[in-house]
Amino acid sequence: MSPLPRSVAVATTDGMLHFELALACEVFGSVPAALPGPWYDVLVCGTHAVRVGRFLLEPDCGLDGLAHADTVIVPALADVGEDPPADLVEAVRAAHESGARIVSLCTGVFVLAAAGLLDGLRATTHWAHTGELAARYPRVEVDPDVLYVDNGSVLTSAGKAAAMDLCLHLVRRDHGSAVANVVARRLVVPPHRAGGQAQFVTTPVPAQDDHPLAGLLPWVMRRLDQPLTVEDLARQANMSSRHLTRHFRSATGTTPLQWLLTQRIRRAQELLETTDDSIDVIASAAGMGTAATLRRHFHRTIGVPPDTYRRTFRA
Repeated sequence: MSPLPRSVAVATTDGMLHFELALACEVFGSVPAALPGPWYDVLVCGTHAVRVGRFLLEPDCGLDGLAHADTVIVPALADVGEDPPADLVEAVRAAHESGARIVSLCTGVFVLAAAGLLDGLRATTHWAHTGELAARYPRVEVDPDVLYVDNGSVLTSAGKAAAMDLCLHLVRRDHGSAVANVVARRLVVPPHRAGGQAQFVTTPVPAQDDHPLAGLLPWVMRRLDQPLTVEDLARQANMSSRHLTRHFRSATGTTPLQWLLTQRIRRAQELLETTDDSIDVIASAAGMGTAATLRRHFHRTIGVPPDTYRRTFRA
């Protein structure tokens, strides 16, 4: 396992949006309770005091600090009609050449594209700006329908809530699901939304107590070890399977079975990270039935077998 990427540099320039910048500082700058190991060291980098929304921000160091970071965060730009500042583009390019992981939040992707870091790669941004991104940077494979794209050393996200999803995804990559869940719980946000989920969902999560799924989802989470079917969920929600599927797509952007599988995989990840239980025991606890079934779904979803995943996080 490679060393934990501890240093996080947040790039700043005039005209950035304060939400994404503050979000990055909050996620990576606040140490979770009972953290078992080291956390991130966060620096805000810019050439001068910058105007961010209504605020004047004094950076910790110049843009040359980006080249010394393990991870560089580029928050959203308010005006995507203008070319990004040349000094910021060059500093981000230099950081990438030095081996930094480069992450854009929302329209910060225009900086990465201008630096040539996305040529030949898949990327995303807020759905309202994907057309502009594709037109100005034709060598970028723009995907307008996803929350975020992880290319390993270069990552991009859609707007605001998706920027939070990507930041939590990075915490999960670096520290595991259990720590990411602690961070999400503190921020009162969903602990995981897969990057491939649709950007434009009418109601991303059941936000009201009277939502048809408000009582169902916690009920399911308490019974992940049980063999649940769509009919079981529909019966508990007191609706037909067809209506259940419609509500699930509206609320989560996916089907009941796919959502259920995702929760089972997440449960398996947490158990692999935090217990010494055998794969058979974890498969049962996650509702997968057998170790073979868990290995098949886990490898297809996460990209590595459960045993490899456990060794990585125990290294």
